[in-house]
This record gives sequence, C-alpha cells and structure tokens, in this order.
Amino acid sequence: MKPIVRYCLGIFLPSVWMPFCCLCLLLSSCEKTFDIHPYDVTLNMPSQINLANMARIENACEGKDTVRVAVISDTHEWYTDMHDEVDDINRHTSVDFVIHLGDLTNMGFNKEYEWACKELSRLQPPYVVLIGNHDHLGTGDESYDLIFGPRDFSFIAGRIKFLCLNTNAGEYDYMADVPNFSFLQQQIIQSVGDFDHTVVAMHIPPYSNQFNNNVCLAFRAYLDYFPDLYCGIFGHNHDTYEKALFGDSLMFYGVGSAQKRKYRIFTFTNAGYEVETIAF
Repeated sequence: MKPIVRYCLGIFLPSVWMPFCCLCLLLSSCEKTFDIHPYDVTLNMPSQINLANMARIENACEGKDTVRVAVISDTHEWYTDMHDEVDDINRHTSVDFVIHLGDLTNMGFNKEYEWACKELSRLQPPYVVLIGNHDHLGTGDESYDLIFGPRDFSFIAGRIKFLCLNTNAGEYDYMADVPNFSFLQQQIIQSVGDFDHTVVAMHIPPYSNQFNNNVCLAFRAYLDYFPDLYCGIFGHNHDTYEKALFGDSLMFYGVGSAQKRKYRIFTFTNAGYEVETIAF
C-alpha cells in the first residue's frame, strides 16, 4: 500500500470505528441500557385506580351528612410542589377524599404518570383523577385508561353524586362525543334513589377554547336534570377563581395549579356547601 493511502486510512478508519466500538462496549457493560419508548403503554404500575378508590369513597362516606373534599389540578411537571401539596392535604385530617381535575402529566409520558402516581399514593384519603388535555398527548390517553379507568365516571358520597367528565373536546378535533351526553343521560337515572345533590367536575370548563362550545347550552340544559346541582369545578386555567359561566345561579370554581401552590377544600352538607382556598 502506498504511504499516502496508508496515511489517509489511518485518519479515516478510527473516526468510523471509534463510535461503533464505544457502542459495543456500552452494550456489553450494561444489562439494560435503553429505556422503553416514553409512549409505550406497557405499564408497571397499578391499574383501574379510580374504580378501586371510588368503592372506598362510597363505603367511607355512606350515611355521612357532611363530606369534605380536597380538589387539586394541573400538577404537570411540578413534582416538588405536588409533593408539598400532598403533604398539606394529609395535614387536613377531616378531608374524606381528593379529586384531581386532570393534567396529571405534561406530555403524557409513562415516566410522568409513574412519578405523579407515586406522589398520589402518599395521600392518606382516597383519590380519583380526571383526564386533562395534556394527559391525552401521544398515547397518554391510553395510559390513563389503563391506570385510572373510564374517562367519564361518577360516584356517590354522602348522597351527593360527583359527575366526573372528560371535557377535552379539542383533543378529538371536536369530532367525538365530548362531553358525552349519552353518559350524562344515563347518570340522570342511574342510582336515582341514592343521591339528593350533584357536583359536576371537569378539566376544561365551558366557553374555554378547548371545550366544544357548540354544545355549551345543551350541556347546561342537561345539568338541570340532576337534583340540587351544587356547583361545577374545573382546572386547566391554573387559576383560583369562581364565575357563573352561564350567567345564572350555577357557580363554577377554578382550581389553581400545583405551581401556584393553591388548592381548594369543599365542605358539602344537606344545606349547601362552603369553599376554602388553601395556600401551601
């Protein structure tokens, strides 16, 4: 081989083979080098959490004339704030259960679900989680289904029906039954003798840019079929405020994000309800 060729190969070959050799060394030295895809829905965590916890809530609240509920939302990637939020809720020993209004994750990644569920598992009272628009990203909605269960659900606590609705219409290009009127119609008559009051919970509120605003008035009309509708609660906007969204007597309460370090505690009785804003 001519000297000039040997010289060129001496420069070229190491630059080609060095990354390959490093990769082989890395693979041989680690039992598991690469994690699964962040949107893989093979999950190593509990499943159908809402269903199990709803049974706990209904059993614990049966016959109670006062029910106290901590309501949180939009924990996203703020896990340090979420950790403090859980600690603060646990200090309120009179809280019967917790509702998370959605956006448990930021991108719907499995790791985010894992981290958030680890924090929620520290709650002393039982909890349920609604699906938020961020939880739909990628295959996050499929992960939600596996971990928590149906996206529309309800339970009864102290003769109050809590309607928990998927209102993230924008994630379906406004083409799906979101909100699901068939579900609402079923809930009007389901267990009708077991509840006297109603609370409606959602992530996206009516008249938000991701609610299906073509059906806002129909949605409001359906709610009137439920007995003694106390209020609506929602997340998404990251702010703590209240507003009569339809200009009538039905109040809707926004719940702040974990980053804002605020949540709400509702105290429901046969006579009505009270709302506290908790800063932590």
